[in-house]
Order: sequence, then structure tokens, then C-alpha cells
Amino acid sequence: MTTRPTPMQVQRAARELGGYISTWRKLMRFTSQQVADKAGISRGTVSRLENGDPNVSLAAYLGVLRVLDRLDDAVKVLDPYETEFGRAQSEHILPERVRK
Repeated sequence: MTTRPTPMQVQRAARELGGYISTWRKLMRFTSQQVADKAGISRGTVSRLENGDPNVSLAAYLGVLRVLDRLDDAVKVLDPYETEFGRAQSEHILPERVRK
């Protein structure tokens, strides 16, 4: 099985996210071990995440965001109904809800 190289944009985004997560952890005065314990992952995984490893699992990212109380923010930022574009497109693309 061959793996494709990770695109540069993805690598850059992973590094940025990792840096943000590291900063949040420090602002909240958590050690990486405390975050790891609360998220149910290893300290090494927290380190890889903070260092921008794009191969860290989504579950690990979400677990750390939950510990840092940022999970709801991360989910909300991707909600298409929170954007003008998403709301406008939904009127044309998505079927109307049927109420009983």
C-alpha cells in the first residue's frame, strides 16, 4: 500500500492548529501530561499534535479540544448555516424540511 504525500497546505494547517492548541494549553496552565490524561491519549500524541503532525487522529484532536474547552468553537466554525454563503446555498440546493 502506497501513501500519498501530505499536501503543503495540510502540513501548514496542521502546524498552525498545533501551535494554537499548544498556546491554549499553556494559557490554561495545563501540562501536556494533564491534557493527555484528560483526553485519554498519550503525552507523545499531544506532542505530535502540538508539533503539527497531520497524521494524528481526528479523535485525538477532538479529545484535546474538548479538554481545552474549544470543541464547540471548532464545530461551530464549520457549520455552513453560520455563514452567508451556506445559508444562501442551502435555499437553492437542500430540500425544504417537511413538517408533519
